[in-house]
Formats: sequence, structure tokens, C-alpha cells
Amino acid sequence: MITLSLLRTLALVVMLVGAALSLGLVLYTGRHNHSILLLAIFVVWVLSPFAGLLVASLVSKNWLVPVRVTIYISMIVLTLGSVVSYGSTWIKSPEKPAFVFLIIPLISLLLIAIAIAIAAVRSRRPAPRSDSV
Repeated sequence: MITLSLLRTLALVVMLVGAALSLGLVLYTGRHNHSILLLAIFVVWVLSPFAGLLVASLVSKNWLVPVRVTIYISMIVLTLGSVVSYGSTWIKSPEKPAFVFLIIPLISLLLIAIAIAIAAVRSRRPAPRSDSV
């Protein structure tokens, strides 16, 4: 059985590696853009879901187990989905790659909010605060 602390560690490692890969892909895709301000805005926007998940992970240490499990699984799933989506712009080189870097963070942030809200509602009934999932 996987423990909550192991799941949290795995989620954090996957998320940090994914954030670094996403940063690299957005910088690579925008390398021909001469506007540093626009590139900086894209970087902040692309990294915002990772920052949101990191903050959620940090503040959730005393939350109920189902909510924390939801956050940790969301960290893994959204990171993998983001990296695959951003990586597709590197492999396929679409005409307008900016669309992917605009829509994926928006979808990710919405999914994070929905997942946390659902987990919070479902965990209103008494749940154990144990360390095993």
C-alpha cells in the first residue's frame, strides 16, 4: 500500500520536473519572439498551474486525507497532460503554437479548482486522518 507521504513526494517530484520541462518548451517555442515581455507573460501563465498545485500541496498538510489524495493525483495527472500537450508543439510544430500555451494552463486551473471543490464536498463526512491511502 502506498503511503500518503510517498504519494506526496512522488507528486512533488513529477510536478517539479514537469514544470521545468514546460518552462523549457515555452522558452524554446518562443525563442524567435523578440518581445521579452510577451515571453515573460507566457512563462508566468504556463507555470501558474504548477504554482497553484504547489501552494495547494503546502497548505493542505492538515486537510482530510481524500482532499490531499485528490491534490496529489491532480498534480501527477495535470503535469503529465501539460508536458505531453506542450511537447506536441515541439514535435508537430503547429502554425500557431501559442494556442496550446494559452489553453492548457486555463484548462488545468479549472480542473484543479473543480477537483479540490469536489474532494472538499465529498470529505465533509468524517474521514480518518491516517497516513495511508
